[in-house]
Amino acid sequence: MTLPPKVTSRAFDRLAEIGAAADGKALRIAVEGGGCSGFQYDIKLDEVAADDLVLERAGEKVVVDSVSLPFLANAVIDFTEELIGARFVIENPNASSSCGCGTSFSM
Repeated sequence: MTLPPKVTSRAFDRLAEIGAAADGKALRIAVEGGGCSGFQYDIKLDEVAADDLVLERAGEKVVVDSVSLPFLANAVIDFTEELIGARFVIENPNASSSCGCGTSFSM
């Protein structure tokens, strides 16, 4: 069974900290061709579109377009703070391999 991606509390909390909903924005997670492994994630603040899957908590939204959705089935969208910086990350069980940068993967 294919499940939609999940969003962690940390990711929603970070969206609240940066005031995404107050600006009428959602965190868009998309998959595009490219990167060193074949596919790459595009993560940005954006408007909600008509065909988006909307994952929402306390007014904060994470959206995935219908084309990217199959690539992100069962994935976990999280926020991490490390020595190299803070960023949204995707734990994707569909990715067969990924590169060191963490934004590129293959299936």
